[in-house]
Amino acid sequence: MREWAEYSVEERGGRVTVSITGPLVVSSIGALDPELRDFGDSVQFVDLAGVGRIDTVGAWVVHRFAQEKGAEIIGGSESAMVLIDAVEECAHEADITPPRPFAIGRISEGVGKQVVEFGQGARRNIGFLGAILTSMAGTFAHPGRLRLRALVRQMELVGVTALPIVGLMSFLIGIVIAQQGAVQLRQFGAEAFTVNLVGRITLRELGVLMTAIMVAGRSGSAFAAQLGTMKLTEEIDAMRTIGVSPMEALVLPRILASVLMMPLLGFYASIMAIIGGAVIGDLMLGIPFWTFIARVQEVVPTHDFWVGMIKAPVFGLIVALAGCYQGMQVKGNAEEVGLRTTMAVVYAIFMVIVLDAFFAVFFTEIGWG
Repeated sequence: MREWAEYSVEERGGRVTVSITGPLVVSSIGALDPELRDFGDSVQFVDLAGVGRIDTVGAWVVHRFAQEKGAEIIGGSESAMVLIDAVEECAHEADITPPRPFAIGRISEGVGKQVVEFGQGARRNIGFLGAILTSMAGTFAHPGRLRLRALVRQMELVGVTALPIVGLMSFLIGIVIAQQGAVQLRQFGAEAFTVNLVGRITLRELGVLMTAIMVAGRSGSAFAAQLGTMKLTEEIDAMRTIGVSPMEALVLPRILASVLMMPLLGFYASIMAIIGGAVIGDLMLGIPFWTFIARVQEVVPTHDFWVGMIKAPVFGLIVALAGCYQGMQVKGNAEEVGLRTTMAVVYAIFMVIVLDAFFAVFFTEIGWG
């Protein structure tokens, strides 16, 4: 049966003595602690003669009670007194919960930290981009340093293995655009212009944009996770030790693969979206499949195709840079890998959408609207 710590009060000659009995350990002091906190009378002595075992928690409770009441501790064993003296040396009057600053102070501090982190992040990004440009210049000056096998392997991973999911996604998007566009245009008796809608929006915008988002979620996250794991297991440090540049061996092939494969994936996605629109046109609008395809060639300006192809490598570069940069920033523990992978996808998608808006305004201003 568990023993509990208890106390009793004795008054002799106007002096009050609190006698504590039982073990003063963390498992038996639960009821005694609040009782001592609520003890309101004055106390001159705290008698520990009846105390058996004592640990740090018990010593702290006794010391705090005696200090609050200005009482003297008596009757304790040698080990108990040594422990209480040690607790007394470590005692301090600091608040358990530090004071919380006013809202204005917290907001100012938070904004300041964000500004500092933004500046440090910008500096690291510029340094990373400079390292890539240096590696690229060295590779162009000495083509033998280009790792063709790694480049081909990354082109396969970024491009070839992405064909099924990108094709299916684009096909379904083409179906949705054609179906919803036809429903809206039917109100004006202009269902025939569904061909214009599907052709222009897929070749100019959605084909490349949705492909970039898909590549960011698929390949950008893979870049961050792969490089982050290698950084965590010190493989990248080992490469530097043996004289192999991680930029040339790991980062550059991934960036080149993304830049080279994005135009092909974007064009493929646009074609699949047009095919999806043609299927809906054949089933819902009475426009024969091949007539729909031929009509696309007539109504879509050539510059719409070039707008998409110009944006594609830029989007590929952004996705690869975000993935590789976040992967190379991993340090500490495995949780950092997941965090950096998420940041790579979010940053890549955000920058792709921002750049797409910039390109939309730019091409409109130069007459390719």
